[in-house]
Amino acid sequence: MTEERRVHLSRSAPPAYQALAAFSKTVGGIAAESGLDDRLKELVQIHTSQLNGCAYCVRVHVERAVAAGVSPDVLTQIAVWRDSGVFSDRERAGLELAEAFAFIHEDGVPDDVYDRVGAILTEQEYVALSWILVSINAFNRVAIAGRYSVPPRDDLAGEDRDAASGAAW
Repeated sequence: MTEERRVHLSRSAPPAYQALAAFSKTVGGIAAESGLDDRLKELVQIHTSQLNGCAYCVRVHVERAVAAGVSPDVLTQIAVWRDSGVFSDRERAGLELAEAFAFIHEDGVPDDVYDRVGAILTEQEYVALSWILVSINAFNRVAIAGRYSVPPRDDLAGEDRDAASGAAW
């Protein structure tokens, strides 16, 4: 089998990738101002990345979720959240919104999802969570389009540093 070679967007156009990383930091500030907790932020980013098939981002956000105190039991239940009792109403709302954003091409954010999520989250939280979902979907697409490999690794901090500098992958 021959190794497939693809353009690595973060290496080929570091300013664009750095702008995406800066956008992500801005979104993080909006999330902090809204009061969204780290657990919810990581759960929705993991689920979105699972739905999009982005192994790289799943790995990064699982590591961050663990650092935020999310247990292995909860992590294993994300894919089946509707049938699991380990998530709060706020987390369920976030996971449902994550699905709407991952499949936004099908029906936008359906009115029933918008209404359900809006009944649980404040407007500021909804806005912050929506921007998190826009951001993670963008990162998923960069990694998926380039078919970036996900080799075993031990150095999340170093990998984050590389990503921020545009040297990732």
